Amino acid sequence: MLNVGKIEEGFVLDHIKAGTSLQLYHDLKLDKMDDTTVAIIKNARSNKMGKKDILKVECDIDMLDLDILGFIDHNITVNVIKDGEIVEKKVLKLPEQITNVIKCKNPRCITSIEQELPHIFVLTDPAKEIYRCKYCEEQYSGRHL
Repeated sequence: MLNVGKIEEGFVLDHIKAGTSLQLYHDLKLDKMDDTTVAIIKNARSNKMGKKDILKVECDIDMLDLDILGFIDHNITVNVIKDGEIVEKKVLKLPEQITNVIKCKNPRCITSIEQELPHIFVLTDPAKEIYRCKYCEEQYSGRHL
């Protein structure tokens, strides 16, 4: 059995859909953080999911963007670690608004012309997980990047 040591401060992302942890690693921009230690565990056994991925990240907990994580998959469990112990479990939800996570695909949208404008999407239908571009109302459905 694989043994990955505990972390002193950071977070553990558990119950990640099997095979998606590397994409999540990039989406959270963990590859851009120089002084961050990350363990990616793929296809771990899970009673709940069959197989799952886990990310262990040793860093300042304020570096985690819960909105991006909630947009990607609000079923992921976020365990906050301090002094080597779990001090909090964060519950994810669909964010009301996301900025620069997805890009508007409408070629007539102002974001296609004005490159410096942020790509802002607003949650318009939580039940169907539908977001719309703030500028042109272009629809985006689904959370997977």
